[in-house]
Amino acid sequence: MADYIYTMELRLTPDQLKAVNLIQNVVRAAGLNLYLTGGAIRDIISGFAIRDLDFTIQGNPVKLQKDLEKAGARITAVEEDIRTLFVSLPGNARAELSMARTEQREKTGKPPIVAPATIHEDLRRRDFTVNAMALSLNEGSRGLLLDPFNGVADIEAKLIRILHNYAFLEDPSRLIRAIRFSTRFHWPLEERTQARYDAAKEGKYIEYILRSSVGHEIAALAHEDDPLQVVKTLEKEGWLEVLHPHWTSAKADANGLGALMKTRQQMVDLGYAPDAGPAVMYFLTARMSEKDISDVQRMIPRKDLVEAWRDIETHAKELAKRLMGKEAATPSRTWHLLSNARPEMVLFLAVTARQQSVEQKIKNYLTKWRQVQQKIPLPEMTELLITPQLPEYPKIANDVFLLLLDGKLRSRNEILKFLKPFAPPPPPPPPAPRRGRGAKAAAEATAAQGAKPKGKKAAAAAASATTSPKPAASVPAVQKAELLKPEPKKSAPVQKPKSASKAKPSHKPARSVGKKKTKKRK
Repeated sequence: MADYIYTMELRLTPDQLKAVNLIQNVVRAAGLNLYLTGGAIRDIISGFAIRDLDFTIQGNPVKLQKDLEKAGARITAVEEDIRTLFVSLPGNARAELSMARTEQREKTGKPPIVAPATIHEDLRRRDFTVNAMALSLNEGSRGLLLDPFNGVADIEAKLIRILHNYAFLEDPSRLIRAIRFSTRFHWPLEERTQARYDAAKEGKYIEYILRSSVGHEIAALAHEDDPLQVVKTLEKEGWLEVLHPHWTSAKADANGLGALMKTRQQMVDLGYAPDAGPAVMYFLTARMSEKDISDVQRMIPRKDLVEAWRDIETHAKELAKRLMGKEAATPSRTWHLLSNARPEMVLFLAVTARQQSVEQKIKNYLTKWRQVQQKIPLPEMTELLITPQLPEYPKIANDVFLLLLDGKLRSRNEILKFLKPFAPPPPPPPPAPRRGRGAKAAAEATAAQGAKPKGKKAAAAAASATTSPKPAASVPAVQKAELLKPEPKKSAPVQKPKSASKAKPSHKPARSVGKKKTKKRK
């Protein structure tokens, strides 16, 4: 069980993981069971990019709107008939919260009758095996994967398989979805699924598609990795005209889409998470009339996507105007302006900017200036012990970076002059050695242990030196040593032995010796 939780945490972006925790806390507080379902599980297991987070709740998620908003979520759309919330979370993480339900269809082309159900019943109503899986996020069974139709095996086999023979008849929008998934993943339809698909296409089941389902399929195009290729495939199958009768791949701006997706990937690599959906829709419908574009927008259920799409040109022009004004007169000001702008606007303007100065500033922001930023910390900062451990380090590093952008720190001397006031004080010097009776006694004891005295006299001398009283403070250290040193004993002069023949009688008076010495002195 823990393996799937580990895989989920590994595959989700940090913002998506925070979104999962936020939803989980709100739903648990309400005492409801929560499952991560559908495309999110499919993408986690298959390794493809995770676009949206699909949650299924055994209860009514519409009642959780206020709690979700208090936790930081933004409700972008509500579908009361099927008890579904569309939520936007911090970091551009998108989520869909649906009630676990059954759908009973009395007539093709009519909305189904919805009723609350268990998670197992909810999985049975889904479209394809790879989407009919759920991961429990509940305390008692967290990490348990529910896969009643063996979707993991179809992911490994890279096949699109319907759950039952009447899947395309119940919901004709699954015909469009099957082609969209097949194009995105490069997975073929399973043999029986292909036969049912051909029969449904020949029987013109698509004529019974619901308008709400058309809107969902249009919105799904905004978040494809290769939206133009998906549009071309839908056009080939005849499904693009179902989305809108005047929509063709020729009315899309292919060059703009290519540049957009390339720049988007560049920003993702730099750590940004721009929502490219509005810009994708802008380029997919670039050559359609305003009336046709308005018709397409009215069918999309996610109003946040529609609003961002409508306002994207206006906001981009405002940002371009600011980039040409005093607010972006220097590189550091330009950096500050673009860093605080919405990533979606930077992305769109990078592709559509007509002013060369604006285009160059955005290019520098995404490439050249990043190389300057990577030089931080400078060698001089390390030399002065200005390290990330200092509380004020982030501000110092940012100030240095901005000055480097503006060319105000050109030489080592200029860098050191700027950094020295921020350098921490040097460490205190080591403590001085102790002086006095205690220090002297410790030193003598150490010396006595290092050189063990030999013999009784040496041992007595060492003991006497250790226990001797301290001399007066006025006596120098050299004289102290001399006072403690024992005086040497005077030894008798050594007499040379004399031969017996030349030996003088010992009774010779001493007086004669004195006379001889006296004569010599004369």
